Amino acid sequence: MASISATSNKELSTMAQHAGAKDLPEELARQLEGWFGLRFAIVDGDSGEALLADDEQPCADWGLRAELCRAVARARRPEIVAEEAPFFVLAIPFEAGNETAWVAVATILSRPIESDAEIQRASSIVGSDLAQVAGWSAQQPIWPVAMIEPIARLAMERWNTGRRVSRFMREIDGLSEQISLTYEEISLVYRLTQNLKLSRTSEDLGRLALCWLEDVVSAEGFALWLTPPSGTTQFGTDQPLAPVLLTHGDCPVDDAAIGRLLLHFGLDGHQQPLVANRPLTGKPDWPFPEIHELILVPLCEGDNLFGWLGAFNFAGQGEFGSVEANLMSTVASILGIHGGNAELYRQQAELLAGVIRALSSAIDAKDTYTCGHSDRVARIATSIGRELGLDSDLLRTLYLGGLLHDVGKIGVKDEVLSKPGRLTDEEFEHIKAHPEIGYRILRDLKKLDDVLPIVHHHHESWNGRGYPDGLAGGDIPFLARLVAVADAFDAMASDRPYRKGMDDQKLDGIFQGGAGTQWDPEIVAAMFRIRETVGDIAREISDQPVLELAHLP
Repeated sequence: MASISATSNKELSTMAQHAGAKDLPEELARQLEGWFGLRFAIVDGDSGEALLADDEQPCADWGLRAELCRAVARARRPEIVAEEAPFFVLAIPFEAGNETAWVAVATILSRPIESDAEIQRASSIVGSDLAQVAGWSAQQPIWPVAMIEPIARLAMERWNTGRRVSRFMREIDGLSEQISLTYEEISLVYRLTQNLKLSRTSEDLGRLALCWLEDVVSAEGFALWLTPPSGTTQFGTDQPLAPVLLTHGDCPVDDAAIGRLLLHFGLDGHQQPLVANRPLTGKPDWPFPEIHELILVPLCEGDNLFGWLGAFNFAGQGEFGSVEANLMSTVASILGIHGGNAELYRQQAELLAGVIRALSSAIDAKDTYTCGHSDRVARIATSIGRELGLDSDLLRTLYLGGLLHDVGKIGVKDEVLSKPGRLTDEEFEHIKAHPEIGYRILRDLKKLDDVLPIVHHHHESWNGRGYPDGLAGGDIPFLARLVAVADAFDAMASDRPYRKGMDDQKLDGIFQGGAGTQWDPEIVAAMFRIRETVGDIAREISDQPVLELAHLP
């Protein structure tokens, strides 16, 4: 460990001037100050040496703090490394490149200081200079301990993602220098990078890559074996994702053969490209007689392996060499980076799905009489939406809007929400506030911007007598009109603990009479075209939302 234990904060600051690689630590400190409203010291996670220090922060023992920072860097997760109310010391590890980490560390207040005695008790954290600590604390924001840890994790992920994006951009910049042998090679890389979109699946991009490789690599066949990271499941389910084999041209391998090849060469994703030609494949003990020449390269991003890219059997006279291997490696790098980005996107999507599940469960827990209602409304709405020919993006928005349309009921009084009898005028006015409450709950979630009109306006009526804004006809957002039909249908058709669902004849009569007055007549007509499907959904009883996002077209 560096000789940091006997140094003051001012000396640490001077040391940081000579630590090298100064710009990025300062940039990290600036971003943290913007996120948390206070300055952090930046420490080398390997040596414990200060790269950047704040000489105003109280600290009794930098030597101990440096050793704790090294432990946090190894653990790769934020930690509260010392605590004596109302002070605590937060350490957050961040990626610094080349398998190293920086640790941002700061002393934070969890509440205002109530007495000098509290500072004395916390001397192991802040030292004993009461005046300095009192002056410092008066300028600090208050961060409750329960709040700071999830924010710290988000800050770490945001910075690390930015570092990965920067690394990705540097690699892309380097590709143009490495692949300058032919116009076809440069064109291939350019076309692949132009298709690096998270909306495009790894399989779609892989098929393009195999097709374009045929133009620049003299091989009879190509294969791409996509292997999802360990533990990856199908979206919204517990089913593990299976490997996928894509082939192009006269490819002599199948899933089993790829597995045998990897086992034969002992490949695990950490090797350089494997090139095998006749001197090896022509031996009597070569176990793959249909393969005469081959290149195998891993699809990697960081420590993650996303599959293998292979070229088989040189087309014409000759054999594979470094030119073909380097080009295949470049393509594999791009596919690996795309796989890494897609995995990050998948994790974010799972996080959003978890938030939606939690909100939907909260609605059901709040209103036990209508348990499963939001899930059924979501599925009824998307069924009608499919009948109306909506595209997949609108169906996703519609499904989420159905799940979350009643989220505002979280803010409705329990005694009003659970009242089995007729509501008073005052109680009805109170419950009518739930669309506005739901809008306020969700409006800061940018990923759900398209859902807000559904939540806000699903109780508007075609004739303008609904709430909260009294919109009429085409002024009501279309998806809100659609959820209004699904909501009303399930409310009347499904069984509740205190009553049976309405019989079909009476229910259909209400909708026929309300088309063009309470509900959009075109949406009601579409509902009647799939009346049996809608009725089946309304009669289901479920305790958990199905969350069919992955099954939408």
